[in-house]
Order: sequence, then structure tokens, then C-alpha cells
Amino acid sequence: MRLHPTLAALRRHKTGVLLIALQVALTLAIVCNAVFIIAQRIERMERPSGIVESGLLHIEQQWLDAPRSDSAGAVEKLDVMQRTDLATLRALPGVQEVAASTSFPILGVIWSGQLTRSLTPGGLSVHVAYYYGDEQLRSTLGLHLLAGRDFTAGEILHRTIRGTAAAPLVIVDKPVADKLFPHGDALGKTIYQDGKPAVIIGIVGRLQTPRVSKWVAGWSYNSVLEPVRLDGSFVSYAVRVKPGQQKAVMREARKALFAVDPMRWMPRSWGIWPFSRMRARAYRGDRGMAVLMGAISLILLCVTAAGIVGLTSFWVGQRRKQIGVRRALGATRADILRQFQLENLFIVLIGVALGVVLALALNLWLMSRYELQRLPQLYLLAGVAVLLLLGQLAVFVPARRASTVPPVVATRSV
Repeated sequence: MRLHPTLAALRRHKTGVLLIALQVALTLAIVCNAVFIIAQRIERMERPSGIVESGLLHIEQQWLDAPRSDSAGAVEKLDVMQRTDLATLRALPGVQEVAASTSFPILGVIWSGQLTRSLTPGGLSVHVAYYYGDEQLRSTLGLHLLAGRDFTAGEILHRTIRGTAAAPLVIVDKPVADKLFPHGDALGKTIYQDGKPAVIIGIVGRLQTPRVSKWVAGWSYNSVLEPVRLDGSFVSYAVRVKPGQQKAVMREARKALFAVDPMRWMPRSWGIWPFSRMRARAYRGDRGMAVLMGAISLILLCVTAAGIVGLTSFWVGQRRKQIGVRRALGATRADILRQFQLENLFIVLIGVALGVVLALALNLWLMSRYELQRLPQLYLLAGVAVLLLLGQLAVFVPARRASTVPPVVATRSV
């Protein structure tokens, strides 16, 4: 294959070559980073919560007739109201387990603090999220107990969120146990929760914290179960239902709770949620970003392909005389086809070379402004391959049309 006709053709159409090369470069830079963002968002959405999500419901409500929690008697009454709700829910057909729970993984209320191995200032400290609940919290969430034991009913405390009494026993998840006790001997050890001692009586598998925001990214699986039933006008429950009973339990739970005390606020929009809906809502922003980035990438690729098709078609129209001469001098249809494909390959190679530089520069800017991770080379290589293939596919139809022009027709005007 002779390169002279190809290079001569590119020199005669410098403006078109430059525009298509810049379009390819811009597409490569944006698409590589967009696909990388999509991959990160998908990875984030698919992170395991650590619980058994299927068959799990979240109930959240507020008593409108709740007493003010500013006296011991009021706190006791609030606890009686909560235990009445728990007994009502546990009696429903289709319900497997119910637990008092103020927090849920991914989309719940979060209370956090510091765990330390000693009271010595400057010692090892682990930032954790506290899950307050009763003796059925671990099993209702479906957390596997790796070592130790569960809470018993007699160990459950109750207080308001402003109460200062600390639980003397805790269950930690494995990431917390491994960070505090790297040698695997966390069970039975005393730790300090913001300066208050507690004994680790159980270790469960990892449990995601109740938030997916950036500020918890460094400790997403540092969780602690506290044997504390929190009293207040707002109360939440975790409910595990038997297979196939989710809709029936959601319907009957609402009726049963209102039958016990109609003076409560439990909107239909979020009063009772299956966990799948909570997960969908928690990652709604990530899903939207992934869809947006995907749409932008697809549009850019289509526009680039259309640009290559348009430019090649324009060149074919302008160079019919040249094509006819070459065909008359013995060039085959394959020679004409390869010439246009080679021209396109040169243009796209110029574009991807510029695009790699632009992609890295864009990635550095995103890293500095939005804490995006460094773009792996695999994405660049894949992007280059896709654009080279796209260029060849886009140029094929007009190039094939040029190769099918009979020499006698093409040279009629000579």
C-alpha cells in the first residue's frame, strides 16, 4: 500500500483533518473519564451492606401523643409504648423477627463516636457508627455472629438519645475488631466508647454504616451494636418477614399499629419501606450520575462517528475524478477502500494521541476538584481501541461506496 496518495489527500484537507482529530481527542478524553466515573458509581452501588436485605422492612413513625422526655416517668412511658409496638408487630402472621432499631445501613440515622483501647491520649482510635437496638437487632438484620454471643433481653438498657448512660457490653463488626485488635483477640476485651468502658461480647461480619456520604468513606464498615432501646417520640423498627409475606405484612403492620394507638404519624410514602427501596433511594444520585455519564458518552461517540461519515462522504464526492483515474490506472476496489481506511486511521491516531493527553489532564482536574481516583491505564487503552474501531466502522460505508464507482463513470468528465 502506497502512503503517498493518502498523505497528499490529508495535506489537501487540513481543516477537515484537524476538526475530526480534535473531535476524536475530545471524545476520548471525556468518554474515558465518564466511563471511569460510571464504573466507580456502579461499584459503590453494589457494595454489600453486610445484612440480609431480602425480606427486611423498615418502619418509622412518630407518636403525636408522646409525653415530653424530660422526666424519668415520661421516659418509662415512652419505653412502654415502644415495647407495646414491638409486641404488636411480633404477633403479626408473616413476621419472623422484629427489633427496635434507630438506624439502618445505607439510609438511616447515624450516631458516631470514637472507640479506643485505652484512655491514654494519642492512642489507637477508631471512628465508628453506633447501632442502638434490642436483643433481636442482630438476628433481624441477618448479621452472622463470627464469635461470642448475642445480647440477652436482660442486658437491654433504655434511655433517650440525650441520656448519658453507656452500655457496658457491645458487639462490634469485624473491621472494628481487626483495627483495635489486629491479632484477632478482640473478644472479651474492654474498649472505651468516647471514654466510657465496655466489653466486647460478640463479633459479627462487616456492617455498613447508616450513611453513604463522602464523609463516612474512610470508615464505611466501622459499626458497633449497642444494647440500648432509644426512647422518644420518633421510633423505628426493623422487621424481617417470612418469604412471600412482604406486602401482606406491610399492609397489616400499619393497621395493627394504628389500632394500638391511632395518634401516630406514619406517612404511606416512607412510614414502611422494604429495604430494597431504601437502597434505591440511597443510591439515587449515583444511579443518575451513571446514566448521565453514559448518555453523554454515547452521544459523543455517535457525533464522532457521524463526523467521520460526513467528512469521508464529502471527500468521496470531491475526489470522484481522482478515484476514477486510479481505477483506470489499475487500482482495484480493495485499493480504494484501503486508501480511505488508511486516511481515517491516520486521522484517528492523531486524535487519540491528543486525546490521551487531554484525558489525563481532565482526570487530574477531577482529582483535584472532586476527589476522583487516578484514571487506570486500562480505560485509556480501551478508549483508544474503541475509537480506532469506531473510525474504521464509520468510514467503511462511504469508502465502500467510493470503491464501487466504475472507472468509466468516474472518468467521464476527464
